[in-house]
Amino acid sequence: MSLTEKLRRSVDDVWSAILGHPFVLGIYRGDLPLERFRYYVLQDYSYLVGFARALALAAARAPDAESMRTMLELAYGELTGEMANYEKLLGELGLPMSDAVRTAPNPTNVGYMSYLSSTCSLGTFGQCLAALLPCFWTYLDIAESHRGLLEGNPIPVYRRWASVYLSKEYRALVEMLRALLDRLAPPFEEVSGPFRTAALYELAFWEAAYRGETWPA
Repeated sequence: MSLTEKLRRSVDDVWSAILGHPFVLGIYRGDLPLERFRYYVLQDYSYLVGFARALALAAARAPDAESMRTMLELAYGELTGEMANYEKLLGELGLPMSDAVRTAPNPTNVGYMSYLSSTCSLGTFGQCLAALLPCFWTYLDIAESHRGLLEGNPIPVYRRWASVYLSKEYRALVEMLRALLDRLAPPFEEVSGPFRTAALYELAFWEAAYRGETWPA
């Protein structure tokens, strides 16, 4: 069993909760209220900025030039192609870019971004990869697990959003990151904690979007 397979099996409980979360199912079935999805998209835009920063920080922890280039290319992709996709998505939802820019991240979002930033600043490169991987990997598994629901999904914007994670390019990205961590082969005990914490934050992010989490008054 590869290291990433072992990491994935170690968080079966969290992974199952993500795949079965009502917000996730609502997107793929097409019965999630659009206002809930708008809230998620605005929060996710803010998260992507923090995620790109964490990728750039991880590049500084890389043990070789090839790994550093991979992290920097991913960070650049988040700030260019991914942001362009989000600008288009915001337009489909009737939201101006200014709404995304000025939306304050909710408590879960702040916690998740802070965790990634600290791990990618202070941890080993293996810990950086382990903390970053659940974001990529869970979206792939969500899409592949629920692709059948899209056939009856009546909401075009949900179908288009999900299609990104069903592409060959996205699967190749996840497989590349898994292979990188497997080749690095850090001890399981070194990376299992960051992997599980990041998976828990992924679950918490969905829950925050489902509840429309806000800061205490």
